[in-house]
Amino acid sequence: MSTNANTTPIQAGSNLSFFERYLTVWVFLCILAGIALGRLFPGIAVTLDAMSVYQVSIPIAVCLFFMMYPIMVKIDFTQAVNAVRAPKPVILTLVVNWLIKPFTMVVFAQFFLGWLFRPLITGTELIRGGEVAIANSYIAGTILLGIAPCTAMVLLWGYLSYGNQGHTLVMVAVNSLMMLFLYAPLGRWLLAANDLTVPWQTIVLSVLIYVGLPLVAGMYSRYWIFQHKGKEWFERRFLKYLSPVAITALLITLVLLFAFKGELIVNNPLHILLIAVPLFIQTNFIFLISYVAALKLNISYEDAAPAALIGASNHFEVAIATAVMLFGLNSGAALATVVGVLIEVPVMLMLVEFCKRTAAWFPRQPQKATLRDPRCSS
Repeated sequence: MSTNANTTPIQAGSNLSFFERYLTVWVFLCILAGIALGRLFPGIAVTLDAMSVYQVSIPIAVCLFFMMYPIMVKIDFTQAVNAVRAPKPVILTLVVNWLIKPFTMVVFAQFFLGWLFRPLITGTELIRGGEVAIANSYIAGTILLGIAPCTAMVLLWGYLSYGNQGHTLVMVAVNSLMMLFLYAPLGRWLLAANDLTVPWQTIVLSVLIYVGLPLVAGMYSRYWIFQHKGKEWFERRFLKYLSPVAITALLITLVLLFAFKGELIVNNPLHILLIAVPLFIQTNFIFLISYVAALKLNISYEDAAPAALIGASNHFEVAIATAVMLFGLNSGAALATVVGVLIEVPVMLMLVEFCKRTAAWFPRQPQKATLRDPRCSS
């Protein structure tokens, strides 16, 4: 096992470009731009939002492909084989995502939205299937977030935190498979709704589009380039021009998401803050227990960081699509899932920075990281 010869914690942005280093600033600017676009040109947002298959937005799917492909193509897939031989990070994510996270989300949502903030969240709303208290609708949306572990953007978080992308890919694949089987029964149980209908087409298409398609494209193009251009050309030329694509696609995705749902945010500013409180606490709580567990299990930093980040983040695309299909576009449940997007990117960037600053706590295997910190020697 390799260790870090330099005991100085890795500083956030130590190997990032100016564009990547100030990603939080660009995120907030894109959120504002998306809301403004939806307000000033609602026809454009409606037209783009209508371009969907089984509630999977085609424009967002295209953006997510270009967000994921630059990361997938950089992965040495021999690392995925090695990851199977070291299953502790995968087991950790399964325990956290399916035995802890859904239930803590219910506890936090019920405590804050169902009790503490209940006097501030009055009224009812008509949703598909009847009339419910608006607070209960918000709780339903947070639950849909809590049972959807991240299977797309976590690869970006793992990349930015110098994680083992091969192992992250295995964790993403396993959790995607588990989501196919557990999302519907777990959601039905936690929402206490016998008639809850989870759109299987949406989940399957989401996994195929957000993970499968860029994975296959990345594997094939990497193999083709290595065969015809060589490894040196791939690393020195191809990756140089590809590097900004992933983050640019992320920012465009945020503009589109908030152009679609910006009206909900503008009309409910206080409720946005109230919903954000349990989501913020849940994200940090799940990250903390995962990160500490990885430390106690003596997992290397390159595996521990993405293991903790995958539990903390959510597959908000599936959660939004499910909330819209079950409760309607303008429902409180849909609004709650959109708030998940609003806080997730800044919070996850904060946690990525925390990982970098605490990397020296863990044993190191820097040869496994796709993005290398030049100060970490093996």
